[in-house]
Amino acid sequence: MANGPPAVELVDLRKSFGDHVVLDGLTLRVPTGGVHALLGQNGAGKTTTVRILATLTRPDSGTARVAGHDVVRQRRRVRRAISLAGQHAALDDGQTGVENLTMLARLAGLRAPAARARAAALLDRFDLADAAGRRVVTYSGGMRRRLDLAASLVGAPSVIFLDEPTTGLDPRSRQGLWEVIGELAGAGVTVLLTTQYLEEADRLADRIMVLHDGGLVAEGTALDLKRRFGAQRLELTWRDAAGLAAAARRLGDRVTHRDPARLALSVATDGTAPQVRGLLDEVDPDRHGVVRFTVREATLDDVFFTLTGRPASPEREVARV
Repeated sequence: MANGPPAVELVDLRKSFGDHVVLDGLTLRVPTGGVHALLGQNGAGKTTTVRILATLTRPDSGTARVAGHDVVRQRRRVRRAISLAGQHAALDDGQTGVENLTMLARLAGLRAPAARARAAALLDRFDLADAAGRRVVTYSGGMRRRLDLAASLVGAPSVIFLDEPTTGLDPRSRQGLWEVIGELAGAGVTVLLTTQYLEEADRLADRIMVLHDGGLVAEGTALDLKRRFGAQRLELTWRDAAGLAAAARRLGDRVTHRDPARLALSVATDGTAPQVRGLLDEVDPDRHGVVRFTVREATLDDVFFTLTGRPASPEREVARV
């Protein structure tokens, strides 16, 4: 990632809707360049954060800067530097793909010949040239998302916000969009991505930030977060619900994930034989309850459950790795 001033910087950002606190002193810094993923449960404040950064919502207090510009005092400068692709494609279904992009290029201030050239270049870049003359209403979901991303790049932004861009797409379309996002980052654009698909963050993001209860609870690379919150997991499957419940009581807050439907739970481990034997003896001293166990590497799912499954303290300490 490039050195220099951050692409995005938030300091003590707060936002409430009525009595509901959405952002509670959020502070984070996004370096210039690369893909940065913002993770969190529904209601954690991801979309609100993006809307504030895109100047669509005003914060109650704190400061937010994008490309060096304050999102409240310098809204026009922010808007010239950014683009936003939301959860739903913002396209005119009655127009063709080329008409959509040409119209947006004209609205961005390009003359007609330049607008047509810009539209053609983007359609080619996003593998939509063959569908340029078709009305958008005939496009598949994956094609619409690619066209929406192309539309967001008409103005050549330095920072692009993607709010759950692959929601509702089939696996093949998601894969295609992942490739496009990688190309954007490779071209020097700073991409801030919100997603509920943890494998998406694992695959795409140079750095991951986890929100919980309106604040930042951890940030780092995917590998660093996995190491920080347990390099391996011991997964235990129980004979019955009573044994599962008893084991959960013994382990307490060491349980990283629990799945009553599968009669399974997970606990962090270093993977060594002595520790695994010790855990098995601790939770199943009679050796009649556990029917199967597996030791595996931690995933972002484990990180997510560990971080968001515990209550946030009033004075939140961020785990930076």
